[in-house]
Amino acid sequence: MTTTAITNIGSLVTNDPALGDGTPLGLVPDAAVVVDGDRIAWVGPTADAPAADQAVDAGGRAVIPGFVDSHSHLVFAGDRTQEFNARMSGRAYSAGGIRTTVAATRAASDDELSANVAKYMAEALRQGTTTFETKSGYGLTVEDEARALRIAAQHTDEVTYLGAHIVSPDYADDPAAYVALVTGEMLDACAPYARWVDVFCEKGAFDGDQARAILTAGKAKGLHPRVHANQLSYGPGVQLAVELDAASADHCTHLTDADVDALANGTTVATLLPGAEFSTRAEWPDARRLLDAGATVALSTDCNPGSSFTSSVPFCIALAVRDMGMTPDEAVWSATAGGAAALRRTDIGRITPGARADLALLDAPSHVHLAYRPGVPLVSEVWRQGKRCR
Repeated sequence: MTTTAITNIGSLVTNDPALGDGTPLGLVPDAAVVVDGDRIAWVGPTADAPAADQAVDAGGRAVIPGFVDSHSHLVFAGDRTQEFNARMSGRAYSAGGIRTTVAATRAASDDELSANVAKYMAEALRQGTTTFETKSGYGLTVEDEARALRIAAQHTDEVTYLGAHIVSPDYADDPAAYVALVTGEMLDACAPYARWVDVFCEKGAFDGDQARAILTAGKAKGLHPRVHANQLSYGPGVQLAVELDAASADHCTHLTDADVDALANGTTVATLLPGAEFSTRAEWPDARRLLDAGATVALSTDCNPGSSFTSSVPFCIALAVRDMGMTPDEAVWSATAGGAAALRRTDIGRITPGARADLALLDAPSHVHLAYRPGVPLVSEVWRQGKRCR
């Protein structure tokens, strides 16, 4: 395999305190990285870099790990422009808008859905995202959920079964029967394509008892839990996520002190999704409260056509710093190492020997510019699994 040395890095974010300045970001100034195949082989000062087959001069630019987007909904058709326009004119967001996307997704062909996933993943990759999680949840029939996951699995290994996004319109008068379907025939059809099981535990979607049944059934099939928790109101989602050792509780907007304590004392990551609050004019999650309590926090896009139609992690970093109480360092860590923790991965979200060679080069001397210069396309190069993608 060919080795490549990326040298003259102005500031390198390793996410390993032992490699750098002792902070969580593990910053190394005037750094170099050696890539061997799809892995990081060496990290350190440019002056100490070992010989490599080829060299790339970073020109003093900052280098960060590729972003890990641990929460997205990319298998869908259509958009909800009219809903967004109306909401920005004063109508409140509720979970029911998902049904619009369900109808469009059911009507789309496999090729149309796959092309959509590829389009939005390529869009995110250009902005530095090198790992993507994505979910089903816009089919809500056995056939449509299974094909959504089959399509998703063609594009990423991080695939989540979300048959429990909302109660299917076909079962509006019998939610119990839909829960039985989600935990039975639908789960059987979907489990072979997925790594994770998720549920929208919220008023208008699934209550605590229903969510517990769905997640427990998924675990019995070998799927690990994730939870849409406490987005629109206080509820049992976070406590349930921690109890069931879910990898992440996602949204975490409305939290009691007991919820915060549970997250701080457990292994479940609090994944914050500021694109949703931006797009719905909802209350911002309090990242500062979670961080000060000692909880692990991830940042993700929640890219979906209804409540957060953005694929830009840099945009979410800027929102988190401006409106959620995070420092630029904390936001970048949460969008990289935090996202990896939310997927229970140790091979991504960091630039350390043995990690996957996922890197983003910024047209800036520091990672702080991601929040300092919001809306500016600062990602100039992306390396994914050791290959330069742009």
